[in-house]
Amino acid sequence: MIEQDTVKLLRECDAGVRMGTSSIEDVLPYVRDEKLREHLEQCLGEHRQLGSEIERELGRFHDEGKQPNPLAQKSAQAMTKAKLVLTGSDKTIADMMTDGCDMGVKSLNKYLNEYGAAEERAKDIAKKLIMQEKKLADGVMSYL
Repeated sequence: MIEQDTVKLLRECDAGVRMGTSSIEDVLPYVRDEKLREHLEQCLGEHRQLGSEIERELGRFHDEGKQPNPLAQKSAQAMTKAKLVLTGSDKTIADMMTDGCDMGVKSLNKYLNEYGAAEERAKDIAKKLIMQEKKLADGVMSYL
């Protein structure tokens, strides 16, 4: 049970960090404000670093992780492009980032509860990702 919950929690973290990384990469070309760009790039680096840590942990279990739902990812990318082409404002970027972070935090907390038998290391990774998502959202609030 511990190993199953650990792998399942790490997979969800993997999908979440991939989705977050992809979302930040999608909006960066449209960012106008330099401070917003710096914040997003810093968060992107932290997500990538945590993604590598998740991959190493999954490797212990010979698991390749979990890709985000392809339909959800394509839909999010299309919506992002459409919104940014129409408005292209930092306010729109902040709004989308905040919504995405809120969904990520909610999902990760759900998975922490659902996979309660997971190893503490996996739980710590999930909590770290939650903190990264909160930091990302907090850093864009002034652009709303």
